[in-house]
Amino acid sequence: MKLIFAGTPEFAAQALKAILAAGHHVKLVLTQPDRRSGRGMAVQASPVKTLALASGIEVFQPFTLKDSAAQQRLREIEVDAMIVAAYGLILPQAVLDHPRFGCINIHASLLPRWRGAAPIQRAILANDTQTGVCIMQMESGLDTGPVLLSEKLPIGPKETAASLHDKLAVLGAQLIVKTLEKRPLPSLPQPASGVTYARKIEKSEARLDWHLPASQLDCMVRAFNPFPGASTSLNGMTVKIWKADVEIASGNPGEVLSSNSTGIVVACGRGSLRLLELQKAGGKRLTTEQFLAGTSVAEGTYFD
Repeated sequence: MKLIFAGTPEFAAQALKAILAAGHHVKLVLTQPDRRSGRGMAVQASPVKTLALASGIEVFQPFTLKDSAAQQRLREIEVDAMIVAAYGLILPQAVLDHPRFGCINIHASLLPRWRGAAPIQRAILANDTQTGVCIMQMESGLDTGPVLLSEKLPIGPKETAASLHDKLAVLGAQLIVKTLEKRPLPSLPQPASGVTYARKIEKSEARLDWHLPASQLDCMVRAFNPFPGASTSLNGMTVKIWKADVEIASGNPGEVLSSNSTGIVVACGRGSLRLLELQKAGGKRLTTEQFLAGTSVAEGTYFD
């Protein structure tokens, strides 16, 4: 098929790679404008842009698709469909209507659960036991279109947003290729019940409140890995927690119940967390043993 592809992060790059490997003709790639990122705040191209340029595909990076110039640029290209994966810009109706078979979205949840920007993190935060990928015919509503193809994926008890992202990226790439091979597919309208919204992750959400149950804090640690990282503070020092286990020991919320090379056990509102991987501001991720070699955390100390 002749396609336009719209996407930005690694999740989308996996899909683009699979589409190209399947022999489809991607005539244009849309991706977000280059942005500054990393510690040096250098301008970096998105993973999708990097792959497109390496594959000899023209790249278009508008700040919006709502203006007539951007829409005219797309109308100049005759394509069968536009494939969209974690693009990050709203597609106006004029853009949705342009391709012969419309616009098809790769969404990392089992719709209508977790429509929106952060379905992977929200599924872990909610302690869901399964998620998946839906290939959806796009319409003007936010992830409201009918589903063409879907597949479920279990969420393991140790799953992080990073590990689940990688699994869903592979699944999404496989499903979009199947969808293009099997078209036309019957479209299944989403049920009216069970709708939830996965709003964008804010850094302020990642602050750990030790009055919460340990099971809920464990979900936060896993959901905010790798971004923005669950955080707490110790003696005024910000500390990010990257890995933890739920324990049954109890005490006052935030109290260090034990501290040794096997972990720092911190009491929660119910149960406790054994902290296994930590990071001080400006430092590297460290195992508990490495962290304690440079930072004293005595039993009876309190995390704020």
